[in-house]
Amino acid sequence: MYAEERRNRILALARHQGRIEVTTTAVDLSVAPETVRRDLSILERRGLLRRTYGGAYPVEGAGFETGLLQRETLHIQDKRRIAAESVNLIGDAETIFVDEGYTSQRLAALLPGERPLTVITASLSTAAAIVESPQLSVILLGGRVQGRTLATVGSWACAMLERFAIDLAFLGSNGISRELGLTTPDPVMADVKAKVLAVSRRRVFMGHHSKFGASAFCRFADVRDLESIVTDTGLSSVEAHRYSVMGPRIYRV
Repeated sequence: MYAEERRNRILALARHQGRIEVTTTAVDLSVAPETVRRDLSILERRGLLRRTYGGAYPVEGAGFETGLLQRETLHIQDKRRIAAESVNLIGDAETIFVDEGYTSQRLAALLPGERPLTVITASLSTAAAIVESPQLSVILLGGRVQGRTLATVGSWACAMLERFAIDLAFLGSNGISRELGLTTPDPVMADVKAKVLAVSRRRVFMGHHSKFGASAFCRFADVRDLESIVTDTGLSSVEAHRYSVMGPRIYRV
């Protein structure tokens, strides 16, 4: 495979998956990780990719939201560990918000069933997965349903959140960086997340390490707004420390 053909392949993978990792891409293309890193740097200089820790994020990702089917095939074991660790942070919370996304769905499936708990969510998938649990009271936010994420967005969802005082929010995002905070491609999705942040006493970010250093179009939170960040060990201890200096406690699992 010629170098330019390989770079086109890397770019196509990044656009299809939303992000790529150096090690996985090197195996897929049967080249050394150093070759992939060099290609990513070239693509970044062309304005086509943005480098992140361990991989890259397509510039088009600012307007691109991956669907649930794609999320359910990427980094499954890492996401399950992140969800399992995040459940331990519930403590004595009686009301929690669970964001949309695969990791959030895994967390919802692990919620304790021995005591009453009110779960607020914008995700149809999350609500459907836990609505039959006898100890969980589920509140689904109203609004327009996004086809790719099966989450409700818009003014109705935000208006409902205005009436709540939530103990703990579990949030996800498309990117998180020390400079830009938490970001997502869709303005109406960002509005819902920002409102959740405003009405929640505690905030936990759950995300795979490939999201660190990446950014999308719409900001909805600063790193300093978070109590905790739960990610996998793909985020280096050095980089984790840089985030912890800003306030949140970092869990790498």
